[in-house]
Amino acid sequence: MTASFTVYIDESGDEGFAFHPNERGSSRWLVLSATVFRKQHDLDAVRLMREVREKLGKEPKKALHFRELKHEQRVPYVRTIGEAKLRTVSVLIHKPSIKEPEKFQNESHRLYRYATRLLLERVSWLCRDQHRPGEGDGTAEITFSNRSAMSYDDLRNYLMHLRETAEARDIRVDWNVVKPERVKAVNHDQLAGLQIADAVASGIYFSVNLNQYGETEDRYLKHLAPTLYCHKKTALGYGLKFWPEDADSLAEALPHLKIFQDYK
Repeated sequence: MTASFTVYIDESGDEGFAFHPNERGSSRWLVLSATVFRKQHDLDAVRLMREVREKLGKEPKKALHFRELKHEQRVPYVRTIGEAKLRTVSVLIHKPSIKEPEKFQNESHRLYRYATRLLLERVSWLCRDQHRPGEGDGTAEITFSNRSAMSYDDLRNYLMHLRETAEARDIRVDWNVVKPERVKAVNHDQLAGLQIADAVASGIYFSVNLNQYGETEDRYLKHLAPTLYCHKKTALGYGLKFWPEDADSLAEALPHLKIFQDYK
């Protein structure tokens, strides 16, 4: 049988820890996001991107990068995503709050891999709970946006290691959904779903990351909110996963995060 879901993953922010005044240097946040479609609705991603390009007056086959768009173009982009039949999951890592950053500084892409674990746990719960009998085998077809400096063989090996040690380490990925051997990476411009994942990750990023003027743009979050994976009507911890602290704890030091209390 074929997979039941297609999952597209991209990130916004970087893995650096060189923080300078006025929000300069490395990004304070790393956001990893997944967009999840039922396999039977996978072509909706192509139709969605066609609609977005028409709204923005872009060429029919032009690959869109959210960061390269103007704010007035980004708003209808995320609004269109928010109206689509898909679900999103995002992991939001506040790097300055990591108590032992050297663990992630001394090994390339370790932070990205850990974010992937947190993301795939939640993606797997969503797919497990939303699987319909007769619609595929319950698995998810997972595609990452290709990062040229990163080895996806290493990422697959990492996921297989998690699967082998899951019980001893309280790793909560549902391995009936996630098959590490099938995980792949494709260039951003090749798949509509990856461009949607880019818009989601960047939209969430701009909702939490202060710019040099101390401002964020939370309109993107509000437009994307209908797509958030919720469990018992709660998005925090599911469609929005903060790490290493929860949103309430982070909001004590970062008041602009209080907007996320609406998603409890």
